[in-house]
Amino acid sequence: MRKVGIVGGSGLYDIEGIQDVKEVKIETPFGAPSDNYICGVLEEVEVVFLPRHGRGHRVNPSEVNYRANLYGMKKLGVSAILSVSACGSLKEELKPMDFVIPDQFLDRTTKRESTFFKDGIVAHVAFADPICPKLSDILEKSAKEVGAVVHRGGTYVNIEGPQFSTKAESNLYRSWNMDIIGMTNATEAKLAREAEIAYATLAAVTDYDCWHPSHESVTVEMIIEYLTKNVDSAKKILKKAIVQVAGVEILLAESALQHAMITDRKQIPEKAKKDLEIIIGKHLK
Repeated sequence: MRKVGIVGGSGLYDIEGIQDVKEVKIETPFGAPSDNYICGVLEEVEVVFLPRHGRGHRVNPSEVNYRANLYGMKKLGVSAILSVSACGSLKEELKPMDFVIPDQFLDRTTKRESTFFKDGIVAHVAFADPICPKLSDILEKSAKEVGAVVHRGGTYVNIEGPQFSTKAESNLYRSWNMDIIGMTNATEAKLAREAEIAYATLAAVTDYDCWHPSHESVTVEMIIEYLTKNVDSAKKILKKAIVQVAGVEILLAESALQHAMITDRKQIPEKAKKDLEIIIGKHLK
């Protein structure tokens, strides 16, 4: 069975039925992850949780060490990640308290390390479809089974943050037909694909961004209020989804690097080979 990773808020690992819970500290060539990994077992499935902003929400979206976070998941043997995150809605029909399972990203970030492949090694992974449809199918089915309002498909625009959007920006994204807005998932998805880990997003709508007449000013209090209300639903969805994800036989992301590494193998620096062994090792044989 697959080992399943959950990236999200610090309360998500408190799922009813999780057993043998322990913390694992991981060191990576890219520095420290956001926090220790919380490992446990749910119905014989090994699960690894990581609060992306650290427990207590100490790390802002631009400062999250996404490379270390995803490397740690890979090192722990995770092959599928379910990402849970708050998002703003850019459409009237996507209401606060709803869940959205997007299938596309628009990356507007500028300050992040979003690739493992640099310093002498180059790879160009296919990213036309950044979200794993099999994982999304499972999330959608699980959300409906617990009675959550869930919308399948749409584009998540990933802004840099940590500031919220201006009205001009919010209305621009609406004119582009974007669906939801957040600050983290596109970067995670890119690195997950490079690490050959399948990835899907369960986005909890907390607000209408600032375009909506009733939400002219998005506040942290507003987001926390709705996110807190959604945590119980998210945990119920994950509890159903984790076991199903563990049983998926084939995930396309697991062969993402098969034809992506363009650097002559003889010219790959030894340090890169060593640092990326858990990611590229099988492709160097």
